[in-house]
Amino acid sequence: MAVLGGGPRLIALDVDGTLLQTGYPVSERVADAVRAAVAAGVHVVVTTGRTLLTTRPVLIELGLVEGHALCSNGAVHVDIAKGEPVAVHAFDPAPAVKALRNLFPEMIFAVEKVGIGTWATGASPGEFSIGEYLLVDHGALSSEPTPRLNGWWPAGTLDEMLRLLRCLRMPGASWVHGEFGPWLTVSRQGVTKGWALERLRAALGIPHAATLAIGDGYNDREMLRWAGYSVAMANAPGPILRLADEVTGDVAADGVATVLERWFA
Repeated sequence: MAVLGGGPRLIALDVDGTLLQTGYPVSERVADAVRAAVAAGVHVVVTTGRTLLTTRPVLIELGLVEGHALCSNGAVHVDIAKGEPVAVHAFDPAPAVKALRNLFPEMIFAVEKVGIGTWATGASPGEFSIGEYLLVDHGALSSEPTPRLNGWWPAGTLDEMLRLLRCLRMPGASWVHGEFGPWLTVSRQGVTKGWALERLRAALGIPHAATLAIGDGYNDREMLRWAGYSVAMANAPGPILRLADEVTGDVAADGVATVLERWFA
């Protein structure tokens, strides 16, 4: 912890599995710890795979009314005060959809329409009912650039999906898989949480050594590598636990608050 000296000046926080249990509100203790950090002048940056629309309720729960949020794994940079994106890093999803359909003919796809909702080729588990949810065919789904393409393979398992993905080639795009089932998220090549946080850190003029990141998923890998000090939740998978400088309590035990309360009471 000595690397952070008197405390972090930029804190990146994942949402699901970190700030909250999916489907549940942020706990009062975690919200209080985040608000105390903000009151101390720290840049608290919610950094999530969620869309802009599904991130907004979390920002409200935390009482964040200004500053920055990074959604869609860093592809959408949001000005919280305006409630609007200031940067969207989109890509053409058509080549990725074609390549994935060749590997997984039954895969269900969904693309983000920033600030509007989702276009999808079918229903998949865990979808949030915020914004428009429009069922479309593969041609319509692939017709416009998007910051995020999700794929869910209802007939398969995560292990089998990962085995088949070893031969996947998607020029101009990169992907990350989930922890609990056969789904993946595709973004523009090189766009990750860590990439977006480094751009923001440089713009704010904050020393790298004064950055802290807390996360639990495979999409947090680059964010944890980026941070001056990285913390994984106890509920994270093994590779993420081994990557972090520290492991805190799991999300049900308010692990984020346990870390932040060292500086912000």
